[in-house]
Amino acid sequence: MKIHTVLFDLDGTITDSGQGIMNSVRYALRKTGKDVPGGEVLRSFVGPPLHEQFQRVCGITEEESLKMVDVYREYYSEQGIFENRLYDGIIPMLQQIKKAGLHILMATSKAEKYAGIIADHYGFAQYFDFIGGALMSGKRTDKWEVIEYALTSMKITDREGVMMVGDRIYDIEGARKAGIYSLGVLYGYGSREEMEKASPDFLAQTPEEAADIILKCAGDE
Repeated sequence: MKIHTVLFDLDGTITDSGQGIMNSVRYALRKTGKDVPGGEVLRSFVGPPLHEQFQRVCGITEEESLKMVDVYREYYSEQGIFENRLYDGIIPMLQQIKKAGLHILMATSKAEKYAGIIADHYGFAQYFDFIGGALMSGKRTDKWEVIEYALTSMKITDREGVMMVGDRIYDIEGARKAGIYSLGVLYGYGSREEMEKASPDFLAQTPEEAADIILKCAGDE
């Protein structure tokens, strides 16, 4: 294998966005008169499509869950989006990959509008050739759909040279469905048990280790 393109998830992979997401979920639940669950359930909102997670946790219909996302965004768009931080080692990792000549794309289930704002605000947009995410309407939230969107937009057809990097099972399953390699990271919001169950092609404990794996797969050791 010789990697030429790397897709990155955003939440839990590039940034530690848990505080902002969980605070936004709390806001949405309280405003709609629903019980606020404990920390582990709130953490489960980091990664998967929001409307699907609201459905699972609240036992509501898809239509109701999309309305919950609208309420969530009242807080998230003003405050939650900035209750966030870059993981240590992310910028050096992106610099190394960029220097090696690889294409760097983003494939996130977060709304593309918000992903772009975060990338600009935290200073890593310059390393990405393309930032792909969900539509504000709630469509294109499945990770496979976003991967397909990013690859199609960049006219990348050689999937033997593509790798998806993410911290949740959705990233690994999306990569498998798209026919590309996967690298699971253990510093985000997915547990080791979740990652091992997903069976990614590679596992990394840190951004530094992820960079080493990617560069080796690119033939740039």
